[in-house]
Amino acid sequence: MPVRSALAEAEVTPARLRLVALIVACALFMQNLDSTVISTALPTMARAFGEDPVHMNVALTSYLFALALFVPASGWMADRFGTRTVFRAAIAVFTVGSVLCGRADSLAFLVVSRVIQGAGGAMMLPVGRLVLLRTVPKNRLVGAMAWVTMPALIGPVIGPPVGGLIVTYLSWRWIFDINVPIGVAGFILVSLFIADVRDPAPGKLDVVGLLLSGFALAGFMGVLELVGRHLVPISILVVVGAGGVLSGCLYALHARRQPRPLLDFSLFRLPTFAVSVLAGSLFRVGVGAQPFLLPMMLQLGFGFSPAHSGAVTFASALGAIGMKPGTQWMLRRFGFKPTLVVNGMVCALGLAVCAAFRPAWPIAAIYACLMTTGFLRSLQFTAYNSIAYAEVPPARMSAATTLYSAMQQVSLTVGIPISAGVLMLARTRAGHAVPTPADFSEAFLVVAAVSFLAGPMSLILKRDAGMEMSGHRRS
Repeated sequence: MPVRSALAEAEVTPARLRLVALIVACALFMQNLDSTVISTALPTMARAFGEDPVHMNVALTSYLFALALFVPASGWMADRFGTRTVFRAAIAVFTVGSVLCGRADSLAFLVVSRVIQGAGGAMMLPVGRLVLLRTVPKNRLVGAMAWVTMPALIGPVIGPPVGGLIVTYLSWRWIFDINVPIGVAGFILVSLFIADVRDPAPGKLDVVGLLLSGFALAGFMGVLELVGRHLVPISILVVVGAGGVLSGCLYALHARRQPRPLLDFSLFRLPTFAVSVLAGSLFRVGVGAQPFLLPMMLQLGFGFSPAHSGAVTFASALGAIGMKPGTQWMLRRFGFKPTLVVNGMVCALGLAVCAAFRPAWPIAAIYACLMTTGFLRSLQFTAYNSIAYAEVPPARMSAATTLYSAMQQVSLTVGIPISAGVLMLARTRAGHAVPTPADFSEAFLVVAAVSFLAGPMSLILKRDAGMEMSGHRRS
């Protein structure tokens, strides 16, 4: 049984639950905002370093590689050293990496700093979620997860406009410096209010499994990030992809012989976990693609300025915030299964509506559509993030958060190359030098079709799945 600190043994009041959820949410918001805000500043940073802007993409991929390499070790680290210790250290490492990024005077310096950031970020997501799972009773988990879901929805939406404002009116270095006060505050709050829970017998770190799983994830994510961008020869992409597949196969064989594998695929035997991961991955394809497609369509197809585009895309974040108070009521009223099936398909249809956006549309109609889809998407994310742990026993929570976080990171990455590839094909077929709204429409429809599949996949759940969490009673 895990050993709790004296703080953890104290009665967990609703006020403390909200406080813990907000602390975790703020840390994850810092990570999500940073991972998207940098993209707007890359051309300016390239001029400062005297580099080709095309080569600046390595600042993004180096962060993703660090995430892939370190996420599998997060569960073991939390079990070995304690959730509070590791979560606090993750915030500190991420903040130090941010300071170094802000002081970078060359691309090589920036890449090393981004790797340090990625190492901290890799621990923040799964360990932050584990903090909630080990603090919050299951019957209150939905409300807590509603707060933690916010960063994943809001960060990618407001990142580009925030980056544009900073680069335009301040310095690109402030993109990283804004993380420092958030990180310092988070470090202090975690020290004061987060319980330290650890496993008294975590076992040894599976170094071989860590390397194999890290190489597999990094290879897969690297190919997705670089394909179609013509940054490296196709032969290198093939080698990287093949190496990732080989590492993944070797890890699968290796994990079968381990009593406590880093990425425990036996968790897929739990129906609620399997549906949350697999259906959630399909759903996140569209969610990951929208922050890439929508700003580009508004700027290239509609002629909006970056600031105007950012103001429009922010409507999704407003809708997500609006759903927070109603999440618990919705799940209590309808239950997990009907919500995931119906709401998932409605969200996909809302994404497909974006394909019909044209410059002649009233801006109020575009706002209404984006706010509604953001509202419903927040409910869907909270439901997935909660029901994943409905059947997971306490002893396997750290393994579940590690696997869930790794799959979540990969699925969010998939949407961008899929939508970019469809957009490129549509533009090439039509002979357009610059993508038109019709070209973007094809990309929106493809990712919406992938996301739509998540709804029917949830039909395999039992009618009363997650009843303890939702409070729903079958009539």
